Amino acid sequence: MIDRRKFMQLSALGAASTFLMTGCKGLITNTNNNVPLYLNDYKDTYATDPRKASIDWFKDAKYGMFIHYGLYSLLGRHEWVQYNEKIHVAEYAKLKDQFTAEKFDADFITDLALESGMKYINLTTRHHDSFCLWDTKYSDFKSTNSPAKRDLVAELSEQCNKKGLAFFLYYSHGRDWQHPHAPNNDKWGGAARPKYATKEPAYKYGEEHDLNKYLEFMNNQVDELLTNYSQIAGIWLDGHGTPASGDRSKFKLQELYDLVHSKQPQTLVSYKQGLTGTEDFLAPERKYRNEGEPKTPLEICDHLQRKGWGYLKSQDGKHKHKDEVIAMLKKAADYPANLLLNTGPLPSGEMHPEDVKVLREVGKEIRNRGWEGVLNS
Repeated sequence: MIDRRKFMQLSALGAASTFLMTGCKGLITNTNNNVPLYLNDYKDTYATDPRKASIDWFKDAKYGMFIHYGLYSLLGRHEWVQYNEKIHVAEYAKLKDQFTAEKFDADFITDLALESGMKYINLTTRHHDSFCLWDTKYSDFKSTNSPAKRDLVAELSEQCNKKGLAFFLYYSHGRDWQHPHAPNNDKWGGAARPKYATKEPAYKYGEEHDLNKYLEFMNNQVDELLTNYSQIAGIWLDGHGTPASGDRSKFKLQELYDLVHSKQPQTLVSYKQGLTGTEDFLAPERKYRNEGEPKTPLEICDHLQRKGWGYLKSQDGKHKHKDEVIAMLKKAADYPANLLLNTGPLPSGEMHPEDVKVLREVGKEIRNRGWEGVLNS
C-alpha cells in the first residue's frame, strides 16, 4: 500500500502522476497555465493545435475509469431501473430527497485512479433519468437541490485538474425519461421513453411535443458544463439508439460538436460508435464490431460488475477479478483501443470495495511489470 500522507504531499507538488503511473516523461509541472496538466507532455503540439494534442494524448492513454453514479444507485437495481420497472416520473423523482452522496470522495477517487494506472476519469453528469450531478440552472432535478447539496462534477473536476488526470463528462443525449419534450416512443425507437401502461402526465404528446425545445435544453447544458468547468478532456455522449432510429439530422449533432470545440479547443467529442463520422473518437461498449484496425481513435468501455453499469446489489460478491481486467486491457490494446473500465459506487457514493481491491491489484501489476509486461504476459 502507498502511504496516503506521502502520496498527498507528492500530489501537492504535482508529482502524483509520475509517482503512480508508468510511461510519464519526467516530473509533471505546468509551466504554461494555458495547457491542461494532463497535456503537459504534448504542450508543443498544444501550442498550435490543442485538439490534435488531445487526440495524440488519447491514443497513448490506454486506461481510464468510468463512474456511473446517480439516483438509480440508491435502488441498486441497474441504471435503467426507471425504464425497466416503468416507474412514473413523479414517483422516481422522490429519490432526489434521499440522495446524500455522503461518501462520494473526489480526492479518494482520483487517488485510486492514479494508483490503478489510469490516465482519465469519465463521470455520468446526467444519465437517462435526467438527474444532474452539477448545479445546472436549466433543471431543478439536480444534486445541489437534494440533501447532498453538492456539485459532484465540480469536486471531481477540481481534483482531476490538480492531479493531472483528464476529466471526461458523460452526458445522456437523446434519451431522457423526465423531460417533457424528449424524444418519444411514437416517433423514435431506441428505448426513448418507458412504456407505461397509463399515460405519463409529465410528457408532451402530439402537436404539443417539440423536439427543438429538448435540443435547446441539451445544448444549453453542454454549453454550461464547458463554461463552468475548465480543462474538460471530452464530452462523451450516450443515447445513440434514439437518434439512430429515426431522422438523425433533426438532432443537429454537428452544431453541438462545433459548440463543444469552440468552447474549449482541447475538448474531444464522442458518440458511442459514431453518428456523423465527425466524432473525435469512437466509444462502443465491450467490443469493436467493424473489421480491421479502426481509422478513428477508439475506446472500449466495459464494467467491473458481471452486468450493469450502475450499482447492482445482486452483483455483490460477483465482481470481476484482476486477471479478467488484464484480459480486457489486452483485448483493447489489440484493436488498438483504450479501456474505459466502469465502477458503480454504492448508494452513499462510496467506491465499491470489490472494485477498489481489483483496481489496486491491476495498478500494482502495471507499476511492477510496466505496460509492455502486462500486455504481453
